[in-house]
Amino acid sequence: MTLALHSPTPGLFEQWWQQQGEWVEEPNSRRGGTSGVQRIHDRDGSLLYAKRQVGHIYHSFFHPFGRPTVLREVKALTSFARLGINVPKVVYCGAERGVDNAWRALLITADMKGFIEINQWHAGGGRERHGEAFHGRVMQAVGAMIARMNNARWQHNCLYSKHVFIRVEGEGEHATFEVGMLDLEKSRRRLTRQQAARHDLRQLRRHSSWSSADWQQVIYGHSTAFGSAIKGL
Repeated sequence: MTLALHSPTPGLFEQWWQQQGEWVEEPNSRRGGTSGVQRIHDRDGSLLYAKRQVGHIYHSFFHPFGRPTVLREVKALTSFARLGINVPKVVYCGAERGVDNAWRALLITADMKGFIEINQWHAGGGRERHGEAFHGRVMQAVGAMIARMNNARWQHNCLYSKHVFIRVEGEGEHATFEVGMLDLEKSRRRLTRQQAARHDLRQLRRHSSWSSADWQQVIYGHSTAFGSAIKGL
């Protein structure tokens, strides 16, 4: 059985599966299987990322016998993109059961050209090059991006600062920028937007080294876009 975003082309899954590249994330053993990410290239040489999984599944009320986690991730990626959030563009997603009845699954995404981890941008002196006013706008934009996700009742569910990305064009305080995010494998919908927001903001605060002043900018950006402040932060 093959599941894909578009009408599956015979042999397409196997074509992608056979394409090998450099490991960005070595296969990890978890969820009863393995999952890793490779860099590969398409026919015109463009950089792609291939998440390759064997027996790596999740269970839910609707899928009590398990389903490949990339199929949950691709749903989040397409939903976030519709919300106007910068996430990796999906090139292909498919899954099939092998002769041993174990799932093999692939998620191929395009490189987010020009985007780097916000931690890397900070470490490279981005704040100092562009000034405090610019940096304040960046942190507010991060909060607003998270609010856009949470307003749709989406919870990232594994939100660390390393999952926040930025692309800057130009120099100084008049440069332009965009923020984005990745690693949506654990993302899910919550019953209320407040539940999603409270979880993501608390988690991001625990897993970032941003100062209290920086956090106030993130919270300001979030509450402005969300329409209200989140209590208990």
